[in-house]
Amino acid sequence: MKFGIIQFPGSNCDQDMIYFLSGIMGFEATLLWHKENDLKGCDVLILPGGFSYGDYLRSGAIARFSPIMEEVTKHASEGGIVIGICNGFQVLCESHLLPGALLHNTSNKFICKNIWLKTHSRNNPFTSEVPEGKILKIPIAHGEGRFYADEKTIQTMQRNEQIIFTYCDENGVESESSNPNGSLLNIAGICNAEKNVFGMMPHPERAGISESRNTDGRMLFTGFAKMIAHLN
Repeated sequence: MKFGIIQFPGSNCDQDMIYFLSGIMGFEATLLWHKENDLKGCDVLILPGGFSYGDYLRSGAIARFSPIMEEVTKHASEGGIVIGICNGFQVLCESHLLPGALLHNTSNKFICKNIWLKTHSRNNPFTSEVPEGKILKIPIAHGEGRFYADEKTIQTMQRNEQIIFTYCDENGVESESSNPNGSLLNIAGICNAEKNVFGMMPHPERAGISESRNTDGRMLFTGFAKMIAHLN
């Protein structure tokens, strides 16, 4: 299985993701420039964090019109896996590949710190290897991470098990104090109804190096290793 990391003007987590996937997880990974139309045979596409196009207009609002996004949309429609991290999550929402929107944090401040995540759905390769009851410690770094969707959309997402991560404390308790940005229902990560497009604000690639004393991010990609073994 081959990972493609899409590089927009302003991406700044692309090299982190390349190192995490290839240097730590042992996957084949390559960069895909946003003006390209060739996905280079990649099976999983990742839209990394950063400030695509300087976050002008709205975060992710301009990146959605990059030429490669047409191929990303086609890849997703054919069942291919797409993952958006932080700014990548914003791009996927702007592209309508995921429901809802990411708004300014209620504090109106950029927040960069470790947070805790509860996993709500494991019937997909992205979260399938997270142990039951495991509370993940993953860093965030964003100014527009407040997830919002209308009531009808939220009800549909709940019915389809599309809410995959929520902010909580280290004991798994969800509360206003454990919500760093004011996200509706403490939502930190979601997927589409088909379970092949994923988005999350926290950065798992920053929780994969043993020197950082936090490797929880690896759990979100070990399911792909099993997928590879099954396909082979």
